[in-house]
Amino acid sequence: MKGKTTEYLLQMKNIVKTFPGVRALDGVNLDVRPGSVHALMGENGAGKSTLMKCLFGIYNPDEGEIIFKGEKVRFLNPKQALDHGVSMVHQELNQVPETTVMENIWMGRMPKNGLIVDDAKMYQDTKEVFERLNLDIDPKEKIGRLSVSQRQMIEIAKAVSADAKIVVLDEPTSSLTEKEVDHLFRIINSLRDQGCGIVYISHKMEEILKISDDVTVMRDGQYVFSGSAKEMNTDQLITLIVGRELTNRFPEKKSRPSDEVLLKIEHLKGMYDPTVKDVTFQLRKGEILGIAGLMGSRRTETIETIFGIRTRADGTIEKDGKMVGNHNARESIDNGFALITEDRRQNGIFAGLDIEFNSTIANMKGYANKLGVINEKKMEEDTTWVIESMHVKTPSQKEKIGNLSGGNQQKVIMGRWLLIDSDIMMLDEPTRGIDVGAKYEIYQLVMDYAAKGKGVIFISSEMPELLGITDRIMVMSNGLVAGIVETKDTSQEDILRLSAKYL
Repeated sequence: MKGKTTEYLLQMKNIVKTFPGVRALDGVNLDVRPGSVHALMGENGAGKSTLMKCLFGIYNPDEGEIIFKGEKVRFLNPKQALDHGVSMVHQELNQVPETTVMENIWMGRMPKNGLIVDDAKMYQDTKEVFERLNLDIDPKEKIGRLSVSQRQMIEIAKAVSADAKIVVLDEPTSSLTEKEVDHLFRIINSLRDQGCGIVYISHKMEEILKISDDVTVMRDGQYVFSGSAKEMNTDQLITLIVGRELTNRFPEKKSRPSDEVLLKIEHLKGMYDPTVKDVTFQLRKGEILGIAGLMGSRRTETIETIFGIRTRADGTIEKDGKMVGNHNARESIDNGFALITEDRRQNGIFAGLDIEFNSTIANMKGYANKLGVINEKKMEEDTTWVIESMHVKTPSQKEKIGNLSGGNQQKVIMGRWLLIDSDIMMLDEPTRGIDVGAKYEIYQLVMDYAAKGKGVIFISSEMPELLGITDRIMVMSNGLVAGIVETKDTSQEDILRLSAKYL
C-alpha cells in the first residue's frame, strides 16, 4: 500500500523495538487511511500490540518514524497521545475496580470548577457519550461491579469521549456477545463516517472481513502483507498469518461421551442478586458441554458458583455419585475441579511473577515431600512441558508472565490446569484473544482431555467455536437454563432463539 504521506492519516515506517532477548518488531510498516477500518492481524507474539504501544507512547521505538496527520510525532506517554487525538482500547482492561464509570472515562482530564472536580458536569458529559453510543450503564456505578463486556464497552466510550482521530481497538469483541458485536460495529461505522482511522486488532476472521477496509498481517515481529480486505478470504488470511495452510479450523472429534454421569448439578442458586436463579444439568464422562448465552445470562456466575468462588444459596453438586461441597477454590481443586477464568489479567495470572510460578501454583502440594521441601527440578520440568506443549513464545521460563502477549498468557494458564490432571475442567472464554493457529491447539488439547474420560464445561461467545468442538450446548438466559441441545442437531439460529427465552 504505497502512496504519498498526505494520503494517510497515520504512517508507521520501519519500526524496530527490542526487549532483552527478543526483537519484538523488526522494520514494521503500517499505513492507515482516514475514514477507514484497518485490520492488524497476526499470531500471538507477532508484535501487533507492541506496535500499537509504540504509537500510543507506552513504548519508545528503537528505530523508525511515526507520521500522524502529515507530521512526524513521537508520543512520550499515553496522555500525550490522547491529547493529540490518538486513543487505544487495550485487550487487557487496566481499570481501577473501586472507581466509578465516569471517573474511569475522564481520569486525568476530569472537568473542574476551580480546584474541585465538577461531578455534575462529569456525570452529564458521560451520559451524553453513552447516549451517542446507545449504552445503558449508570455513570456512578463502580467499575468492579460490571461484567467484562460492559467494562470493555466503557473503554470504547472513553476513546470516543476523547474525540480521537485514530482509535486503536485491541481485541474489542473478545468478551462481547453477537448482539453486542453488532452494536460495536455500528459505533465503528459511525466513527469511520466521521473520518476517523480505526486500527482493529482481532483474530476473528469473520469480523475482519465484515468490518475492515484494509488488512495488514504481521508474523514474528515482521511486516508480511497489506491489502484490501474485500480481496481477501478466510483461507488466504489464515495462510498469511500462520505461514502455512490450515485446512480445518477445528480438529476431528474421534471420541464420544460415555453414558456415565460425571457431574450432576441440581437447582443451583447463587446467594446475591443478580446471579444464578435455578440451574440443573448433567455432564457425562468424556463430554464437552458448551454454555451459550447473551450478556446477563449468568454463564460465568454459574461455573464460579460451582467452583466455590461465589456463594451458593441452594442446590447440590454431585461428582461421581457423591455430594461435594466446593465451598471455596481450594476445596474444589481437591475435589478434582479446575477453572480457567474469563478475565486472565484480573484473576488468572500473577503478572509480576515468572512463568514457572504461574504454571505450577495450582499444584504446589504435588511438589512438596512429607517434610515440605519443594522439588524445584520437578517444577522446572513441568514448566518446560507447559511451554513446549502449549507453544508459549518466551525467552525463558523465568520471564514474567505479564511481559507475554495476552494469548501466550492464556496458554500458560491452560497448561497450569492440565498439569494437575483434574477430572472436570471449566473454561470461561478460553480462546479470547488467541490466534487461529493457537486456537486449534487449544481445541485439540480440550478434545484430548475429554477423550481420557474427563469432563469439560466450555463457555464461549463464539457460535462457530461451540458448534465446532462441543457434544451438547446448554443455553442460558437471565440465570436460568433456557434449553440443552445436541450440538450435531442444532444451529446458531436455534441457540440465539433460546438465548432470548427469558429476557
